[in-house]
Amino acid sequence: MNQAIARTRLSGCYVTVPTLFVDGSLAVNLAGIRRHVRFLLDGGLRTGNGVLLARGAAGGFSTMSLDERIEVTAAVIEEAGGRIPVVMGAQTTSTRELATLARAAHRIGAEYIQVSPPFYFQATEDDFHEFVTTAADAADIGIIVYNTYTSSSAVERGLVERLVDVPNVIGLKWATPTSDYMEFEQVIVQFAGRLSIIDNQVRFVTSHILGARSIEVHACNYWPQWGVALWDLLESGRYREAQLELARVALPYHTLWKEMERYTSGDGYLDKLCMEFVGLDSSRCRPPTRDVRPHYRERVRRMLIECGVPRVA
Repeated sequence: MNQAIARTRLSGCYVTVPTLFVDGSLAVNLAGIRRHVRFLLDGGLRTGNGVLLARGAAGGFSTMSLDERIEVTAAVIEEAGGRIPVVMGAQTTSTRELATLARAAHRIGAEYIQVSPPFYFQATEDDFHEFVTTAADAADIGIIVYNTYTSSSAVERGLVERLVDVPNVIGLKWATPTSDYMEFEQVIVQFAGRLSIIDNQVRFVTSHILGARSIEVHACNYWPQWGVALWDLLESGRYREAQLELARVALPYHTLWKEMERYTSGDGYLDKLCMEFVGLDSSRCRPPTRDVRPHYRERVRRMLIECGVPRVA
């Protein structure tokens, strides 16, 4: 793997593709997922302005078997057809399973895996360093380190200093707890020259100015043209316009998401409900996440219309 090329290709809108299920049985809806990938590509996402993440948190990995995770990622890669890089979510509590996921991702053609500290037990820094090193030894594939500080041990700046020297670590999906000490900015300033940093904190203007190369954009799942246009604004230095767009489209989304988190746990349910209103396949998430559709369908529809999302049914 050419690490410089891998860093360059990890750029633009980082889109977590939700896993769709069949109502009733909750079996994986591969045909619906494939249609969604085509929708994203038809909406302008491509290498340079986008990356697809298959089976991250919003992709429902925690309720899927290992075989399902590999099968769905393979479908996303096949449908993408080399037009856009694909990442496979490799979050797990098991180092052995991580190695299996890394090898499987490489075999099916993923360019990267996304790895976060094991959840449930609080991993030490040495635990996680060994965890990531095992993945690097298992397969010649790009590794994106994800700071999931809300559900596992946090990835601190000192640990990033160690991980950046691990072979194949080329990306950092970055967010920090809100504080007055600028930890978010500090890591971007220090490591933007060595890692492709993905802003997972919706501070896209600040992070882009400081050298981040990717942004996590949920709205792309139902409005990819908006995400592409937002990235173009950032790349052309039109930061005021970009910030106003975030206030117009991302702020209502995140405000509603925060409210929905008081109703159920999990991730991806709001993206999937938004997808329903633009004519895509949709579904609930698997339990224990509860079905949000009966309670929030009309609220989501109004939000989409007020934000100007086209073709809302």
